[in-house]
Amino acid sequence: MRLQIIEKGIQFIKKCGKTIAAAAICLTATMLLLSGCSDKPDPAENSRLLSGEHEVRTASATPTGEEMLTPAGTPTITPTEAPGKETTPTPAATATPTITPAATVTPAATVTPAATVTPSATPTPTPDGGQSGESNRTGKLVVIDAGHQRKGNNDKEPDGPNSATLKAKVSSGTTGHFTGIPEYELNLIVAKKLQSILLERGYRVIMVRETHDVNLSNSERAEIANKAGADVFVRIHANANDNSDVNGAETLCQTKNNPYNSALYPQSRKLSQSILDALCAECGCKKRHVVETDTMSGINWCKVPVTIVEMGFMTNEKEDRLMATEEYRDKLAKGIADGIDAYFAE
Repeated sequence: MRLQIIEKGIQFIKKCGKTIAAAAICLTATMLLLSGCSDKPDPAENSRLLSGEHEVRTASATPTGEEMLTPAGTPTITPTEAPGKETTPTPAATATPTITPAATVTPAATVTPAATVTPSATPTPTPDGGQSGESNRTGKLVVIDAGHQRKGNNDKEPDGPNSATLKAKVSSGTTGHFTGIPEYELNLIVAKKLQSILLERGYRVIMVRETHDVNLSNSERAEIANKAGADVFVRIHANANDNSDVNGAETLCQTKNNPYNSALYPQSRKLSQSILDALCAECGCKKRHVVETDTMSGINWCKVPVTIVEMGFMTNEKEDRLMATEEYRDKLAKGIADGIDAYFAE
């Protein structure tokens, strides 16, 4: 009975007590009530109650707001830092870095050696004297001179370096006795066809002239080829003879004893023969021969392999009329191109 009364008193203190003083008054009243009971108070029980096991604080100094009891059932709120008062901050927990192991590097795949390149087959000569492959001719420089010009120049020039022999610089050439076509026109037509074929086959080409109205001497034409560093110099001409029965194609080069460029004889002779063979095979005309001469200014001034191609006789009716047709001109150009191919192939 006494214990029940004490506990009710404590509950009453929690509900009503706002200060320690109020709590003491309530506690005194409770003790008076206990004295009126028939049961004697248990000293041990009173000691346990006053020791704070039921959250009763011992009265001391005047309580502050921060020490006031919080009513039962009300959450306890931790006060923030008081104004003007420094509070030692609680050190933040030291972060322990998590070390992630680096990814295992996978060795690169073993490089497989490239396949061994098999050299291309050696070009096989075609029946027309050309080549099925292009390795021997690609990039070769051919200088083409369409012989003569509309108006000749009869001024004189040496027929070779330091020569005392003088010749006309350039003539206008012959004319078709049956067609009336000037040689300088025929030569340029075939030269341009030859140019197109050679370009298609991978050669580089320089044209000495592309119009009839020029004034270039034979030595100046040779100098164009020399300065360009031509691999070959091909001069396109047509022939004439007092005998109208004479026909056929021929080529010209220097002799092996030429006083100006005899060192070029083997190459010029080979070039002349290759073109003559291929041209006659393509056109079906008579093959005359390679004429070796040291009287031609356009050959003597050369420092590169050279040949003069005499495509046919404009004094022969059959050849004059053939050379007036596009079909035969195409054959002439193709035959010369095939001969150039054959020259570089050997």
